[in-house]
Amino acid sequence: MKSEAQKIVKLDSIPEIHRMLGIPGPNHPLISLLDVTKTELDLRRLPASYVTGFYKITFITKLVGKFRYGQGYYDFDEGSMLFTAPNQIVGNVERYTDNRGYSLIFHEDFLQGHPLATKIKQYGFFSYDTNEALHLADKERETMHAIYAIIQEELNGRIDDFSHEVILAQIELLLSYSKRFYKRQFLTRQVVTTDLLQQVEGLLNTYFEEGKPAIHGIPTVQHLAGQLHYTPNYLSDMLRSLTGLNAQQHIHQKLIERSKALLSTTNLTIGEVAYELGFEHPQSFSRLFKLKTRLSPVEFRSSFN
Repeated sequence: MKSEAQKIVKLDSIPEIHRMLGIPGPNHPLISLLDVTKTELDLRRLPASYVTGFYKITFITKLVGKFRYGQGYYDFDEGSMLFTAPNQIVGNVERYTDNRGYSLIFHEDFLQGHPLATKIKQYGFFSYDTNEALHLADKERETMHAIYAIIQEELNGRIDDFSHEVILAQIELLLSYSKRFYKRQFLTRQVVTTDLLQQVEGLLNTYFEEGKPAIHGIPTVQHLAGQLHYTPNYLSDMLRSLTGLNAQQHIHQKLIERSKALLSTTNLTIGEVAYELGFEHPQSFSRLFKLKTRLSPVEFRSSFN
């Protein structure tokens, strides 16, 4: 039996997607809006698992069944949005009947020469996982519907000198609203995020108290996210919405807190303190400490004498 990895197909061409679905080719080779709000496309015609060379922003208005998204499957949730970046695994559905929504797909080359080509990489939700989809409120759905409608009108009309600029502006607007709506989602899940903060604090305390830094090194965002079953970007964004600090900054905060305790209550050398905290080189520890406290470790220790 072939492995899952062997079954994954690479799809780099948007016209190729259209051919597989049995629909007319796109008006523009680098971008397409698949509108399934009124008619249904049989997505079972696509490979069971595939990697694309383009961005995909899916707005689900109705889904019966489930489809692959990242390392898992996404089940029905009305009024949700999923974001996929190039080279991520996506794929086919199971029990896929009577589904509604939009899928905006565009190649990286469509962004070439525009600031969005760089800016889009800053939107962390393109690497969120299945359980981290954006769930829209009623008013938010209306906003997204309006943006998709403008993009659809531009793509279905006559492509002219302004079409590219207008569509890029709408994509940027769509991403900005998505960022805002994710912030709302974090805030409306305040109990979850407050509990999350306590969990992060507990994980970091346990990591240091059990002496793991000396064995495994400084705790990483990936380690924390894995323990909490989130992607690193989603964890950072949730923490930032609650405290103003991302996951990496929380780790640095804990490192400084622990280093101050070691410097003020033990006779360990600076190198030994650095080792206890998981640093490979004492110079790296000293740089971080001075950056965060404006004092070198030696100067901080001297202040207690």
